[in-house]
Amino acid sequence: MSIPEPTGTPDDLAPIPTQVRRFTVLTVNTHKGFTALNRRFILPELREAVRSVSADVVFLQEVHGTHEHHPQRYSNWPAMPQYEFLADSLWPQFAYGRNAVYPDGDHGNALLSKFQIIRHDNLDVSISGHENRGLLHCVLRLPGDSEEVHAICVHLGLRESHRHAQLKLLIERLEELPADAKVVVAGDFNDWRLKADALLKPWGLREVFSELHGKPARSFPARLPALRLDRIYVRNLKAHRPQVLTTRPWSHLSDHAPLSVEIEL
Repeated sequence: MSIPEPTGTPDDLAPIPTQVRRFTVLTVNTHKGFTALNRRFILPELREAVRSVSADVVFLQEVHGTHEHHPQRYSNWPAMPQYEFLADSLWPQFAYGRNAVYPDGDHGNALLSKFQIIRHDNLDVSISGHENRGLLHCVLRLPGDSEEVHAICVHLGLRESHRHAQLKLLIERLEELPADAKVVVAGDFNDWRLKADALLKPWGLREVFSELHGKPARSFPARLPALRLDRIYVRNLKAHRPQVLTTRPWSHLSDHAPLSVEIEL
């Protein structure tokens, strides 16, 4: 089921060039704005770190849309949804896919973009009776010759059987797109057994770290990454200079190390 969510446009729009042939992608699991083990609320620090990368498109997992009680517990809790707070004035377009809803609030995936988001929907890939998961699918229009890029933000389940079923749903979505569609798929795949590359390769998706180094990047836990959980895949696009952000402040923000890459049309 596709669930439309609001796309925001803050008033003070960041300037963008008249034509874009390259852009930078960042993906980060925000851990709802808390450090590992929820010891400290650090969303304002995380915002500064995200801003420092100057990425054009940011894929976010585990962001709060609302929470009833946290504003009373934390004096620096933002008065707006976390994804809007992170977008600030740098990313004039943003979309949110609400995955988990509970009495206190909700959380899900979000995408921040310096480019126009012309349409989006949130594909529910939850397995009945288990954690709620989604694929936030946005279509971006780049300045210049109006190139469109499909950006799919992913957060898959903790069980291998669930991830396999969710990857099949991702593949079904990819099958709906034209063969020449430009696609970036990024996020937290929880794929510590390294199954996703082989499943997605027949549909033209190439993982940017696997392509350069033979394996996805180590991204978890952030302070001493050992597991290869986070990914950036591209189709009909070129990838340059993939990086894992493991030094301070990233090593002390969230529990996942973010990934970044430069994309060329």
